[in-house]
Amino acid sequence: MADGSALLTAGIWGWIVDPLEFEFMQRALLAVVLVGIVSAVVGAFVVVRGMAFIGDALAHASFAGIAAAVAFGFSIYIGAIVAAVVTALGIAVISQRSKLRFDTTIGVLFVGAFALGIVIVSRQENYTADLFSFVFGSVLGVSWGDLQLMSALGAIVVALVALFYKELLFTSYDATVAAATGIPTQLIDYGLLVLIAISTVVALQAVGIVLVIAMLVTPPATASLLVNRLHYIIFVGVAIAVASAVIGLYASYYADVASGASIVLTATAFFVAALLFAPRRGIVPRWLLDRERAREFGR
Repeated sequence: MADGSALLTAGIWGWIVDPLEFEFMQRALLAVVLVGIVSAVVGAFVVVRGMAFIGDALAHASFAGIAAAVAFGFSIYIGAIVAAVVTALGIAVISQRSKLRFDTTIGVLFVGAFALGIVIVSRQENYTADLFSFVFGSVLGVSWGDLQLMSALGAIVVALVALFYKELLFTSYDATVAAATGIPTQLIDYGLLVLIAISTVVALQAVGIVLVIAMLVTPPATASLLVNRLHYIIFVGVAIAVASAVIGLYASYYADVASGASIVLTATAFFVAALLFAPRRGIVPRWLLDRERAREFGR
């Protein structure tokens, strides 16, 4: 019995450790954990404010910056950040100074920016495959240099959220009261858009443009089914995002499937489990409670 338990333990340990013999898996693991943390921290505000569409928009808009960076020979991360930040601020300014709805402005600008990226790509005969790897993600191709830059950007995002947490909290739940207390709500809104833009860039190579929105929204949305307060949503969301990233990466390695999609599907599975079984908000507990109440009423 003891030998069987030891063999099982050794087997599980080997299953965890064996992939880490490869340097690309070490880099990939660090990258997805970093993406999970940064995405969940910013994503909590995206979920609370109902801004899910903008994360998807900025991810697509950054593609124009990536394409331009490749075409003109500068850092793709600089290109992606500039494109995403310009688009984010453009969305905010246009929606505030025109009669267009916020979601309408998002739709116009992100489609235009993404189309610009496609036009640039169509002119680059030798880089099309590399550029389109950002559409679907290529976490196994992350270099140590990429990881250092992602870490620096992620640290800046998390530090700014911690520094301005009170202001972000107030403006997220009641912007009118926040403005009355002297908080520059418009500046805070602009700052949050910039943080979302940077977060999408951090996640781009790991999960790709198509799936960035899932990492921004799904873990915090799952957390919001389990806890109420914003700081709890952030911490639980980070835990869910990191677990999804690690489990999804290992699943992609052993099943030989796309890593980004595997990570997102894992996060989605956590969401479905919480949706069904969360103690207070889950479908099953509420159904059981309603049935119990009906029985009591019938008596």
